[in-house]
Amino acid sequence: MKLKGAQILLKMLQEEGVDTIFGYPGGSVIDIYDALMEEKTIKHYLVRHEQGATHAADGYARASGKVGVCLVTSGPGATNTVTGIASAYMDSIPMVIFTGQVPTALIGNDAFQEVDIVGITRPCTKHNYLVKNVKDLARTIKEAFHIARSGRPGPVLVDLPKDVINATTEFKVPGEVKLKTYNPTYKPNIKQLQKVMELIVKAEKPVLFSGGGVSLSKAHKELTELAVKTQIPVTSTLMGLGGFPGTHPLWLGMLGMHGTFRANMAISECDLLIAVGVRFDDRVTGKVDEFAPGAKIVQIDIDPTSIQKNVAVDVPVVGDCKISLKELNTLAGKQDWTGIEKKRKPWLEEIEDWKKTTPLAYKQADVIKPQYVIETLYDLTGGDAIIATEVGQNQMWAAQYYHVKEPGHFITSGGLGAMGFGLPAAIGAQVGAPGRPVVDIAGDGSIQMNIQELATAVQYELPVKVVILNNGFLGMVRQWQELFYKRRYASTKFAHAPDFVKLAEAYGAVGLRAKKPEEVAQVLKQGLECNKPVIMDFVVEPEESVYPMVPAGVSIKKMLLV
Repeated sequence: MKLKGAQILLKMLQEEGVDTIFGYPGGSVIDIYDALMEEKTIKHYLVRHEQGATHAADGYARASGKVGVCLVTSGPGATNTVTGIASAYMDSIPMVIFTGQVPTALIGNDAFQEVDIVGITRPCTKHNYLVKNVKDLARTIKEAFHIARSGRPGPVLVDLPKDVINATTEFKVPGEVKLKTYNPTYKPNIKQLQKVMELIVKAEKPVLFSGGGVSLSKAHKELTELAVKTQIPVTSTLMGLGGFPGTHPLWLGMLGMHGTFRANMAISECDLLIAVGVRFDDRVTGKVDEFAPGAKIVQIDIDPTSIQKNVAVDVPVVGDCKISLKELNTLAGKQDWTGIEKKRKPWLEEIEDWKKTTPLAYKQADVIKPQYVIETLYDLTGGDAIIATEVGQNQMWAAQYYHVKEPGHFITSGGLGAMGFGLPAAIGAQVGAPGRPVVDIAGDGSIQMNIQELATAVQYELPVKVVILNNGFLGMVRQWQELFYKRRYASTKFAHAPDFVKLAEAYGAVGLRAKKPEEVAQVLKQGLECNKPVIMDFVVEPEESVYPMVPAGVSIKKMLLV
């Protein structure tokens, strides 16, 4: 069967189970878009900016568990994807990005809308390809999806020259992918896990530390089973939220720069730290040589390059989080845990005391407090909404006050911290999880970076809700200026902001606003019940700050509190 490159691309997408593409057309991919007109099994969502396409594919991947796919044209279309690709790379999100390219004969000649997108994205993709021959296209696409979803997931870019898209060749589905230099280790070394179990049995003050790897491998049930069986409290990174139920008695909350007092203290006082699917980034560790100073440290991760990278580890375990935790639970089942509650009681009571004496807290006033908005949202949704966030204070308040139940329900740009992420990611999540309530928690600064994607939500009748915590500032930078720069608010106060209610209406969405605390619940209830895209504008305390806060370069024990 002879097919054009554009047709081969669509056939291979079908083979990989792809039914959703986020994209934006242009000259170099016009033939792919023409072929899409005949395709009935793949739905294309037209975004309003290519960055929006990548964030939407990211949100879709997290909410659905599938590989996210986006399609853009060459030149500026390709370069506009870089922020979204970098965000997905740092958060280990499986995505395949197809970019158009000028014909192969023009590559290197500074042709119209030519950029070396393979070179540009080499540092922020798991792998990338420039397809030079249509005969290699099917195999390349199969490899791209295999690499994106296997091992430690990540984005893979495939650059498609226009002549390759139009060329014709015999098509057959490639066989199984076998790459000599790429063989992720899924099954952990049992002897290493036995060492971990010995440490668990001996430990007086253990802590389980969950990261994004737990969520990505859907290892939340195995983690919960281990925690309950061994009576070990659990904390997590920002990316790990949802890997352990946020209302469980053993839950410590998030740790790190804006972590809970009890989580940071537990890490600082523990004698055993079992880190699962984490990379120990600087926002978590604070001053590295004072991080978990008295603990034996276990690190379980599928990526061997992440182990020992930032923190010295006593017992390294290379393997898939789900498989590793399942094996640990099998080993735990062979132990006698009689009396474990008595053994852990002093440690859990110490943690409970930290929780009672220094809880997450804020002081309610006549103006709306952003924490109150998040708490009310949680109460009204029962914790069942998928939460996407922008980046900044809104992101941290969401992490602190919305108690996430399961993986894929907290979607945020963790490693890169890309402002403008939340709205397109929420759109992708809504496509990936139809019927589920999806809420983007935003700041008035971050939301304006990709506000145009509201048109995408309206066009495709996606009932995404946007909760704007409108404080008139770039809040997180303002907080640092307040604390460390004597309130010199250099370029962080908005002299003019749009009327978000009118803006929503201009796009064909619904706009609502609350200015007083007593209006919060009603506005949220009205917005959540509306079967259309909604922007809810909450005018909040301008100089409210996120606490606890660990200043840069100090131990996570040295928290600034309310």
